[in-house]
This record gives sequence, C-alpha cells and structure tokens, in this order.
Amino acid sequence: QVQLLESGGGLVQAGGSLRLSCLASGRIVSTVWMGWFRQAPGKGREFVSSIKWSGDGTGYADSAKGRFTISRDDAKNTVYLQMNSLKPEDTAVYSCAATTEAGVRYVSWGQGTQVTVSS
Repeated sequence: QVQLLESGGGLVQAGGSLRLSCLASGRIVSTVWMGWFRQAPGKGREFVSSIKWSGDGTGYADSAKGRFTISRDDAKNTVYLQMNSLKPEDTAVYSCAATTEAGVRYVSWGQGTQVTVSS
C-alpha cells in the first residue's frame, strides 16, 4: 500500500479557489485509481473525483462537475484537485485515496486536509 499526504487546504471566501495536492510514496502502477473524497461535519464521506494513474480516465461527482478538475503529475507522484467557484457547502475534510492495482477498491487513505469556505 502506498502512503498519501494531502496539502493545500485552508480558508477561502465563497467564489474563491484552492488547489489540493496528494503526494504518494512509492511507485504507482498505471491501473491504480486515485480519488478525492470529503467529509463534512455530521455527514458521511462522499466521493468527489478520481483519476486513473495512466491518465486515461477521470470521474466527478455531480457536485464537482464544472468546478473541480483532477490531474496528476507522474514525475512528482502527485495528484491535484483544482477547486474553483467554491461554495460554503464545499466545506469539509478532503482526503486522498488510492485503490489496489486492480483498481477495484480504495485501500490507502491520507489523513485529510481541511477546506473551509466562508459565505
């Protein structure tokens, strides 16, 4: 299993932008999916976006479509989540995760980074 470290969270006003980063330790094979999830206070964890490490597949929750963009940098072993037009309801702890090599389920999780959007 890889180890994941998120960064880039913070406090931003509604309408602003943040870019989250997820640094992965170790070698990531092309079949692994990297995902971003979030959990708001009092709510369950929800999927935000994902990307296949090979770069030929992405996915977004409806709440993220058109506002968030996921990408990855092979050389830096890092996955990014660019978040634009942020809303107060985007406030949550955002966590990065990685699937098994089969790409079936998420088995590695980071500690998370707090994103707070003020109105």
